[in-house]
Amino acid sequence: MNVLLRPGAVTANAPGYMSGFGNGFETEALPGALPIGRNSPQRCAYGLYAEQLSGSPFTAPRASNERSWLYRIRPTVAHWGKFEKVDAGLWRTAPCAEVELPPAPLRWDPIPLPEAPTSFLEGIRTITTAGDAAAQAGLAAHVYLVTRSMRDEYFYNADAEMLFVPQQGSLRLWTEFGIIDIAPTEIAVIPRGVKLRVELADGTAGARGYLCENYGGAFTLPERGPIGANCLANPRDFLTPQAAYEDREAPSTLTVKWGGSLWRTALARSPLDVVAWHGNYAPYKYDLRRYSPVGPVLFDHADPSIFTVLTSPSETPGTANIDFVIFPDRWMVAENTFRPPWYHMNVMSEFMGLVEGVYDAKTGGGFEPGGFSLHNTMLPHGPDMSAFEAASSAALAPHKLEGTLAFMFETRFPQCVTRFAAEVPQFQQDYPDYGLGLHRHFDPRQA
Repeated sequence: MNVLLRPGAVTANAPGYMSGFGNGFETEALPGALPIGRNSPQRCAYGLYAEQLSGSPFTAPRASNERSWLYRIRPTVAHWGKFEKVDAGLWRTAPCAEVELPPAPLRWDPIPLPEAPTSFLEGIRTITTAGDAAAQAGLAAHVYLVTRSMRDEYFYNADAEMLFVPQQGSLRLWTEFGIIDIAPTEIAVIPRGVKLRVELADGTAGARGYLCENYGGAFTLPERGPIGANCLANPRDFLTPQAAYEDREAPSTLTVKWGGSLWRTALARSPLDVVAWHGNYAPYKYDLRRYSPVGPVLFDHADPSIFTVLTSPSETPGTANIDFVIFPDRWMVAENTFRPPWYHMNVMSEFMGLVEGVYDAKTGGGFEPGGFSLHNTMLPHGPDMSAFEAASSAALAPHKLEGTLAFMFETRFPQCVTRFAAEVPQFQQDYPDYGLGLHRHFDPRQA
């Protein structure tokens, strides 16, 4: 029996959402499924089981304490079996030191979609890892390539929170909390331990995007400091799904990523059987087009930290485990200023991807949508020659950058390149030399 129930006004083509970041939500797919005034009654409505999913230690401060109560047809322990270790393919977990490359800026062309039917789990291609998943610090940066939907296949990640950044094609994420649809210029965050199934959206033949595994503290909104109460990513624009459940008896599989390995068991039914839930530990999505950027309005190029959408904090104040930073459409108005990013070396390491358009520091070609680059800890980088020459001589009238969206996964840890990334044909062997083409302009006779 294949039954999918949702709140009355929600259809398969229009999942329902609730607005706000980090809110304490409550939602039910059947009336009265949520207990009132308590979490674990002696008997739950509809014969459901109560189960708590904790994303933080029980004693975490209230501001960072994360947990949700789920009311499900069967508890997770009943969606279990004999697990066997399965091939993780090209998915890697930190620490991972497969190859050693000379210190240099690195860049890759877009990796094409495979011709063979490839699910989300089969299509993960790890590019870099950093830190240590077991120590709950660091990240892994991946590309995902999907040409087939997961059917009766379910997954959850015990090692990390997952940040999806679609670049081509749309996905439908069926989670135990509800349904999330994402397309390019949107993102989704799936907390660790949340079960899901990844499908291609209707009419999508294939999908490609970026995936960040966050081993550390959960993503949250950065402090705005002197910016004040508004702009950047506003909490109301984050959307969490309404309850939806599957009551489906069919042979299935559950794959768990735990300890850097993939483990799989056979199930007799869908584990996405949560009829109601309440709490603040839940998946969410965000439309990056709603990001309200701020920037220099008189002179100088500001630090890229002003474009931080989400941050994973570390134990050191002001030093992120991960910052998720975007470079969206925006006006450039600074006077007597070199407007692209300046040349610099950084204690943080930067994995960059391009969702659409042209990145203003790399106008000479070679950085295409779907491509990515790595500028590691304390390695030099900056604009290519064409970007420098154009920006140095441009008439500085107000100019709007449009149709562009680049991003960074920035971390305090050095990032290790995987063997796959070092050997894939899309690895640009000559990219480390791009700075050698910069011309000498020095003239001691002129100020």
